[in-house]
Amino acid sequence: MNVASQAVLTTEPITSEGVVAAGVYVDGRRVANIAIEEAASWRSQPGHVVWIGLHEPDMALLSSVQQQFQLHDLAIEDADHAHQRPKIEQYGDALFIVARTAQLDGDSIAFGETHLFVGEGYLVSVRHGASTSYTPVRERCESCPRALARGEDYILYAILDFIVDNYSPVLEIIQDEVEAMEAQVLASAMTRAQIERLYLLRRDLLRLRNAVGPLVEVCRRLEHDNLPMVRPTMQPLFRDVTDHVRTVQEQIDSLREVLAFAFEASLLVGQVQETAVSKKLASWLAIIAVPTAIAGIYGMNFKNMPELQWEYGYFAVMGVILTACVGLFWRFRRVGWL
Repeated sequence: MNVASQAVLTTEPITSEGVVAAGVYVDGRRVANIAIEEAASWRSQPGHVVWIGLHEPDMALLSSVQQQFQLHDLAIEDADHAHQRPKIEQYGDALFIVARTAQLDGDSIAFGETHLFVGEGYLVSVRHGASTSYTPVRERCESCPRALARGEDYILYAILDFIVDNYSPVLEIIQDEVEAMEAQVLASAMTRAQIERLYLLRRDLLRLRNAVGPLVEVCRRLEHDNLPMVRPTMQPLFRDVTDHVRTVQEQIDSLREVLAFAFEASLLVGQVQETAVSKKLASWLAIIAVPTAIAGIYGMNFKNMPELQWEYGYFAVMGVILTACVGLFWRFRRVGWL
């Protein structure tokens, strides 16, 4: 895999310990950058939306955020420990959503998590592990105040859509490698290193599928379950994310099938090559067996042997050996063994 062409893990400046950005929006426009301790007072004002982004916060910071928005203890515990399965949970009028992120790190896929708290007048994102900065999401939303003015559910949609979009660069690079492997497999049997790489690719794709799959149910619930903080006008947008996730699933399944076929084809190619070698060895052994047998017979030290005292015996035997060997060589060559 060409590492230079890979999507690399990106980071962004942290404004304070664990806090990437914290802002207040009115009618889709940022009106202030705030401290975490000010979030509750801003959020309580009508028409104001607080959008906070955290990166691997410690428990003290999470506790401060919990106090500002009255977040559920179980959700905070999940956000602190990470390693959660993608899911959506409802705590009163608030939602807690977990999504898995993925990026290429060297020759393997690195996974991370994003936890989203969504409620009346706020959205808090918490990122752990490998993840692209959500700064482009914020910038894109701020560049279109009319869309951002829709509120918290639009921010939720924008982040989920960004997470799903970032699966595509990973799959594109893997697909290029899989296609190169597929083209090479018919030319020769795979080496041990290639087989190990094939196994690692299939393992990473399975892990990616396990990360992507549950997002279908998350988006389905956002689309159909009339959850709090998700207005009916936003449901078509979540349907679009669902379709995108399913497309990613299909791409992953297709790549895993191609890798399986490539491995099977490599085994068949190897068997064909081994069979061809066995045929050649068997042919030469049969040819060598003729002079060996004749020489063995006439090499016996018996006194009374036919043709033993014949003047032209040597030339006759050599002629028979040569004729038999040439005949066998021609026959094996004709049937494709040599």
